[in-house]
Amino acid sequence: MSAPKQHNPSLNRTARMGGATEDERLLESPTTAPISPTDFTHSDPWRVFRIMGEFVEGFDTLANVGRAVTIFGSARVKPDHPQYEDARTTARLLAEAGFSVITGGGPGLMEAANHGAREGGALSIGCNIELPFEQGVNPYVDVAINFRYFFVRKTMFVKYAEAFIIFPGGFGTMDELFEALTLIQTGKVSNFPVVLFGTDYWRGLLDWIRDTMLAEGKVSPDDLDLLILTDSPEEAVRVVVEFHARSVAERLTGEKVPAAAEPEETPAQPVKHDAE
Repeated sequence: MSAPKQHNPSLNRTARMGGATEDERLLESPTTAPISPTDFTHSDPWRVFRIMGEFVEGFDTLANVGRAVTIFGSARVKPDHPQYEDARTTARLLAEAGFSVITGGGPGLMEAANHGAREGGALSIGCNIELPFEQGVNPYVDVAINFRYFFVRKTMFVKYAEAFIIFPGGFGTMDELFEALTLIQTGKVSNFPVVLFGTDYWRGLLDWIRDTMLAEGKVSPDDLDLLILTDSPEEAVRVVVEFHARSVAERLTGEKVPAAAEPEETPAQPVKHDAE
């Protein structure tokens, strides 16, 4: 049975009052829902101040978080599911290795990761988002930040993380996965590992990327090397620790540091380009 979530009255204000969320209002087309020119508090220029406020709060809260890893995954996974225990173990090992853990702050695999972070003695962070239905923060979050704009929240996930570990999830998880890959592919972030946890879950997607996107020239072979697939919490953490160590060494020396040689047999492998 999942732990009871903590109520979040501020973030649930819109859901309880039956109004539109801030993201809905921001993305609403002015041609379908024109705003009175005198109603400045509902105009896009006014929203800029709210957006600035969310960035300031996020930056201020997380500025001193230190080394951290963002963990994504489904909110629908129950505590008796093996994926829950894998996420909890992975987060605990990260915490023991000196990394704080950032999640979306909700239930399921987010709760599992926050739970593991607390067990490992690291800071457990939850970045909650306003949705049309009521939201709550899981009870294992030490530092909770509320966001009303998805793009502000997503900036925090990337800016304050050394890596992403992505467990099985739905559209939101896919969104974070491909945003991370796009940022890495375009050189916006570097030394940023993306670990996909769950071979059976991710293999079909990776096969499609290789057999369709790569085959048609929509991505390059090197792009597939951005993804690391594993079923082992220990291997996921090892990848993150080694990436971090290389990143620190490169900043200190100004020179590229080669990756450590992989063991002959390991569950964590970059995605293969050729046929299995």
